[in-house]
Parts: sequence; C-alpha cells; structure tokens
Amino acid sequence: MHYTLETERLILKRLTPDDFIFLFENYAEDEIKRFLGYTNEEEFIKEKNKYENGYTNFNRSFEYFQMIDKETKTIFGGLGFHNWFLDHRRAELGYAIRHEDFKNKGFMTEALKPILEHGFEKMNLHRIEAMVGKDNTPSLKLMEKFDFVPEGKMREHYFINGRFEDSLVFSKLKSDVLK
Repeated sequence: MHYTLETERLILKRLTPDDFIFLFENYAEDEIKRFLGYTNEEEFIKEKNKYENGYTNFNRSFEYFQMIDKETKTIFGGLGFHNWFLDHRRAELGYAIRHEDFKNKGFMTEALKPILEHGFEKMNLHRIEAMVGKDNTPSLKLMEKFDFVPEGKMREHYFINGRFEDSLVFSKLKSDVLK
C-alpha cells in the first residue's frame, strides 16, 4: 500500500522493499538516482548492493520515507525503520539529510514526529531503537527532544571514514508514548 505522510513543509513518501526492487529491475541508474534523490555515485552503489544482497529475509524488513520539500518538490533526504524485526515488533530508526541546503532548518524534527507515530501505530512496533555516534550532536539532540532513553554504548560498532566508531544506544517504547 503506497501512501504519504505530510507535515507543514514536508511530504514523506513511503517506499517498501518491493518499491526498491521494482526500481532496480525496471529503470536505469540515472533514473534511480533521480527518483531516490541521490546526489552521488557512492549512494547509488550502496543502495545497489542492498538490492543485490536482498532487502528482506524471513523475519526482517524495513520501511523508508523520502523527505520531499513541499515548496520545491526536492527530494533531500530520508528516514524510516531498518532492521525491522517483525516477530519482535522492534526496528531501528535511521535518517539522513543529503543536501546541505536543507540542514539545520528543523526538517528532521518536523519529520520524526509522524514517523515515530507511524512506527507505533501502523507498524505496531513495541520498541524503536537508535544508534548514534558519540560526536553526532544533531542526532543526540533529536534523541533528547523526542525523549529516547539512553541504554549504553556499543564499542566499535560502526566502521566509518576508515575507522571503527562507538555507538550510543537509545530506545523509545510504545508505553513511553502512552505516559
């Protein structure tokens, strides 16, 4: 089922694993990049690797939303849930703004509220997790703003820019929202 969520300034267009498979099976690289709002070859190659290795398995999937500026119709980022374990009703939150012109303008704060609601209400999640780099100040502020609970640190969890980096672990439970 295709649908969108809207905020004051954003259209959040939902894409499923089937949508990504359809893109890679029917469109050329330039068309895929344009549709997904990718700005460079590296982003495309990363997505193509996901496609080639399979987006889902027997108990894991994802839901992704493109961030589209209502005024200009520019696709400038995305957010949603990856590592969605259907059996356990939990998923990991992920997000990115790819265009510098859209950073530091409150777009991610605006987008997260309906995405979190979607996770708990439509996806029936019990737990939403987030892994944040210890130096990622904007993401740490989002975790605080949305009342995510800090749970600890995963040592050398991500390999970024040629080195291993720790991740701080946060969570939000459906029961936290109901308080």
